[in-house]
Amino acid sequence: MKEQSKFSKVLSILLSVALVISSFYLLYQVIRLNALPSKFLFPLTIGVVVLDAIFVLLLVYFSKNVVSKIICIVLTLFICVASCMGGYYISKTQSVLSNITNVAKHAKNTVSVIVKESSSIKNKSQLNGVSVGSLRLNEQGSKKAFKELSSEGIALNQTVYDSMTALLEAFYNGEVDSIIMNESSRSQILDMEAYSNFDSNTRVVYQTSYKVKNNDSATSVSDITSKPFNVLISGSDTRGGFDENGRSDVIMVATVNPKTHTILLTSVPRDFYVTTACDAGDGCMQGALDKITHTGIHGTNTTKRTVEQLLGVEINYTFKVGFDTVTELVDVLGGVDVYVEPGYAVHTSYLNVNEGINHLNGEQALAYARERYSYTEGDRQRTKNQQQVLMGIVKEATKPSVITNYAAIMDTMANTFSTTMSNEEITDLIKYQLNNNPTWKMEQYMVDGTGDTLMCAELGDAASVMVPDQSTVKMAKDKISAVLAGKSSEDVK
Repeated sequence: MKEQSKFSKVLSILLSVALVISSFYLLYQVIRLNALPSKFLFPLTIGVVVLDAIFVLLLVYFSKNVVSKIICIVLTLFICVASCMGGYYISKTQSVLSNITNVAKHAKNTVSVIVKESSSIKNKSQLNGVSVGSLRLNEQGSKKAFKELSSEGIALNQTVYDSMTALLEAFYNGEVDSIIMNESSRSQILDMEAYSNFDSNTRVVYQTSYKVKNNDSATSVSDITSKPFNVLISGSDTRGGFDENGRSDVIMVATVNPKTHTILLTSVPRDFYVTTACDAGDGCMQGALDKITHTGIHGTNTTKRTVEQLLGVEINYTFKVGFDTVTELVDVLGGVDVYVEPGYAVHTSYLNVNEGINHLNGEQALAYARERYSYTEGDRQRTKNQQQVLMGIVKEATKPSVITNYAAIMDTMANTFSTTMSNEEITDLIKYQLNNNPTWKMEQYMVDGTGDTLMCAELGDAASVMVPDQSTVKMAKDKISAVLAGKSSEDVK
């Protein structure tokens, strides 16, 4: 009996120590995150301390009979596990916030040497003496590849072309045996009807990468919980990793007014024909006319500057979404719901949605967000679909059920988003939401235009574009100004 009593006492002391350590681990992570308002943090701290004290006293002094002791031990173990899990989840949140707010100083560009699928060239060692076509606009990437190959004794016979169309024609006509290009251009090629099978009839025999400076930075407001601000949401179609530059397939400006609890989403179709603007060092063709989607090739900052010029607004923050990794996020969330209006059902080999509510997995959601050929409105409808997918993700991510797969969701989000908003600004917004519990009013608008075929600077050739309807651009400016001024965009007619 004495040995049992001694074992029970030692076990009680050990559990008491574990309870205190796990509870303070939880409190440490909560304080470190700095997202809980004082009115919640103080009661939580008092509650944890009092609960620990009660269970320590019960374990060590007051639970004498076997039944009460077992109940106490089970409850203590449950609290320990819950505290450790809570602390771990909060730690994951802190890690994700650090990742998405740690905007890289440099962006990656991947360069490939490509041959036809039928070519006898199987690897880089067989490239010596081979003719290669390159694009004048891609001079930096070409030089990097030639330099690396030359260091290995491999020399290429280069021919430079002024447009993507001329380069591809030379490649398929046999004027050159291979081409060298930035992987960010691959999506442009696939959008050209004549080269839609480019992926299947070509292959990469050599690949390298180089980095360019990322000039994207925030123009912060003084108090993000009381001052209105604009956020550029840019959805990148990169395939080589989240840090790689690529076309901006999703372009939205979120105008947020914390005082009126209003968020206006202003969408710009990817084919909108605009005058490109950028900072020195971005590498874009300043003042050139092009589709706005091509601005992303030179980094998010170029897209931001171009949107600022188009809409006459200041963008305070950018929010970059890697659309290829969105598939992973949608899957880990368990899918998203989208509403397909009557007459907008799509049945193709890669997308199958019916009228009404459709529950989509990651691959389906990405296909839905990218589809345009099935709609008479083309890019306009694709923009609406993209809004639906993003709002569906927000809806699923804010459900209480996410706690069951929280760690996996946090890991995926870290590889899906990045922002120039600081960690402190994000936690201030979380505190504001918890303190005031406002109901946000979501408003939407999209600029519009007419279809045409015009010269695009990045392609060096004509392509399908949307020429802006300036009345819709003015309307967008007025709606954004209204929300910034504390009014509703819906009052602007």
